[in-house]
Amino acid sequence: MRLTALFTIPRVLRHSDAIGADLPPDDAVVLDAPDSTLRAALAAATAGDHGPAAELLAGTRRHAQWERRDTCVSRLARASLHHPGWLDSWLEESPQDPDAVLVKADQYVNQAWQIRTGARAKHVEADQFRAFHAVLRDAVPVISAAAELNPDDPVPWRIALTQARGIQAPREVFDTYLAEANARDPHHEGCHVQALQYLCAKWYGSHEEMFAFAERAAGQAPPGSRLHALPLQAVVEYLIADEETPDPDPYTPRAEAAVTRAQALSDSYAPGDREAAGFRNHLALVLWSMSRYEEALTAFRGIGVHATTFPWTYFGDPREEFLEARSDTRVELAMRIPFFRASPTAPATGAPDWERELAPRSLAIASTGPTEVAQAALICGHSLRTAPAGSAHTYVEIVPDPVRGKRAALLPEDPLTSAADNFTTAEDWPALVLHRTPERSSFTLMHRGRKVADHTWETAAPATDHAEATATAGALARVYGLTDPRPLAHLLRATGDPARHQGELVAALGLPPLPEGYGGEQEILAGLPGAQVLARRGFLAGMRDTMTTKDGVHPETPPPDEPHPARWWLLRTAALLLFTAAAVYAWWTPDIGWFRSTVTSAVPLYVAGKLIRALRRRPVSSSPPPEAS
Repeated sequence: MRLTALFTIPRVLRHSDAIGADLPPDDAVVLDAPDSTLRAALAAATAGDHGPAAELLAGTRRHAQWERRDTCVSRLARASLHHPGWLDSWLEESPQDPDAVLVKADQYVNQAWQIRTGARAKHVEADQFRAFHAVLRDAVPVISAAAELNPDDPVPWRIALTQARGIQAPREVFDTYLAEANARDPHHEGCHVQALQYLCAKWYGSHEEMFAFAERAAGQAPPGSRLHALPLQAVVEYLIADEETPDPDPYTPRAEAAVTRAQALSDSYAPGDREAAGFRNHLALVLWSMSRYEEALTAFRGIGVHATTFPWTYFGDPREEFLEARSDTRVELAMRIPFFRASPTAPATGAPDWERELAPRSLAIASTGPTEVAQAALICGHSLRTAPAGSAHTYVEIVPDPVRGKRAALLPEDPLTSAADNFTTAEDWPALVLHRTPERSSFTLMHRGRKVADHTWETAAPATDHAEATATAGALARVYGLTDPRPLAHLLRATGDPARHQGELVAALGLPPLPEGYGGEQEILAGLPGAQVLARRGFLAGMRDTMTTKDGVHPETPPPDEPHPARWWLLRTAALLLFTAAAVYAWWTPDIGWFRSTVTSAVPLYVAGKLIRALRRRPVSSSPPPEAS
């Protein structure tokens, strides 16, 4: 580690919580989150019912909502790869339905790319290429049928452009398809994105041709069109090109212009708008890669919970890459703020949607009594609320602290998982930590201070790999003493309704049912009989209470600090000024050695710490603790 990086660690610890404090937590971020109507159609389709999907696409066709139609067709086609029965029955029932045929055409193309994968051509096996081209050739009559059944629809031509790129169609074929798409909708984003892919250097064009096409399309687009961000996608393709760039880079001015245009477009959309998520994710990536972290943080604020597969999938798992870039942005900004400067405050934009509806609801079920949990959690660094769950289990939730402790800043982002990691250490009983959002439900099993298993269900995600589900089910069965893990594996591979599958797994493990209200409000245990609050302790105070609390007794809440009189503040402020001057003099004068200078410096630091602690003291919970029973 470089010495300069070592000196910035205190800055990160002090400021990183405040920077981006208005960003949604990691668990609230969902990849390619559909709106409520599309979510319902996807859930019904995975359950075998094509009715909601048919109704949704028929509405987009009647009202010529081509952009929304493109999004819905793409998501339904991807879902049909893993759950094909509903599409097969739809086509059997209505073989000439233009919506069903369109989804089938896109299914062919998605299937072909699933075979090929997104790897560069040199990393794709010959057998994969043969299967890839065979599926794309089979798609031709279906794409043609979709175009004929709905002649005004540009979406079949977006699919045709993707197919043409895959089969290495000559330029005149590409030009014909693009002209057909433009004749139906000259500003259709999906068609232009596929055309840009064809024209980029990694396929059949060049950087110059790609930038020229994107800039021309943006220049002709009407106000508010997402095509104004098309040059930004060209910038991303240029950044990921595996080649040496000259110095100075001739495309830097065009990249700067693309960023400026995309920022202006982003300002015209509301924060968290799902429609703007695609180009805002590209904007955040480009600004982050340019080390323009203040602007990148603004872009991440605009994104909210709506991460997208592209462009993050170019670098690995898209959701993980998104979260890593967002976290890195916060750290980089924290490193640049002097330690004693006040932490920045988030812009006052009102409560965002994710805070009201999409923030994860978290709950842990510990396989022991509330007193044992409270005694084990004295040094976990968080305030907790516990409530009895039957005779042998305990519900646990986080009580938000207005000011997060320094130890909590060093722990993983999710506070309940961090707390469970701590309070299960050296204990024989496990804790199942549950999270739920409208799009996804998950669990993490903690036992003896380590993660034993975890799993996530998402609305439109494919079924989990059989081997992975079997391994997770086996780990759950061993911890909870179940003899047959197969029912657990079946639940882990279930799809379509994440909340229901999570509840069914809890029941299958023999745990108490999820309390009423879980998934709704953030704190739900306060109204349960026997609920108690375990207030957050400092490390030393936690160690002291661990050694002094009697077995079978719930630790008492620490008494609140009494307000200090004015004389206390005056004396310590004067001492801070006096000893700070002495420390400066000690380091300035060469006759005073380093040891005495260091000791002299420790005194004002201690006094400053006392003052800061007094300033930061607040009540430990968002609601008053219940009276002791």
